[in-house]
Amino acid sequence: RLDDKKVSWAWYAGGWNTALADSSQIYGGAIQFQPHHQPFNYFANFDPVKQADYRAKHLKDFDQSFLADAAKGQLPQVAFYKPQGNLNQHPGYASVTDGDQHIASVIAQLQKSPQWKNMLVIVTYDENGGFYDHAAVPKGDGWGPGTRIPAIVISPFAKKGFVDHTQYDTASILRFLTRRFGLKPLPGVTARDAALVKNGGKPMGDFLSALSFN
Repeated sequence: RLDDKKVSWAWYAGGWNTALADSSQIYGGAIQFQPHHQPFNYFANFDPVKQADYRAKHLKDFDQSFLADAAKGQLPQVAFYKPQGNLNQHPGYASVTDGDQHIASVIAQLQKSPQWKNMLVIVTYDENGGFYDHAAVPKGDGWGPGTRIPAIVISPFAKKGFVDHTQYDTASILRFLTRRFGLKPLPGVTARDAALVKNGGKPMGDFLSALSFN
């Protein structure tokens, strides 16, 4: 959908080039690179032989591309970043402190980018850390939603000193992109919101409640 609208985008992966050069770093070594956390890697459009140019344009390395692109003001309009395994704060093989320090450093460097004045950064997780959550889970469909996870909105447009109580899920990022770039809604996102409404709930938000453009 982004391609159809000619919106530039890329997925930046921590340890991408290192893992390509040294397979011992995949699920091991110092960086614990995790191929299953690189979703676009498994689609035919990103075939490393048949679609090499398209793959290189959209699947990039964090160390050699993301920070350099940010410093030069050349990040694409939409950028996803997944840290390498040893920095993802997962219990058992990663450190919470290392992950916190890493993402704080990334944000500090983004704030120095020429693009910062127009930037929205959303930091979130794929699970809640395993602790009990007292808040009831909204009734949706067979795929969720699940228990709450952290999300931090960082931007010149973010409301300051504000805790947003709007109901979101990870696909709220996609909802925001859909609104921002006038994209055709994804069927799965539409189905989730319809299921919430059917069960007496509200559709998920798209982060606009956390932002101010005045």
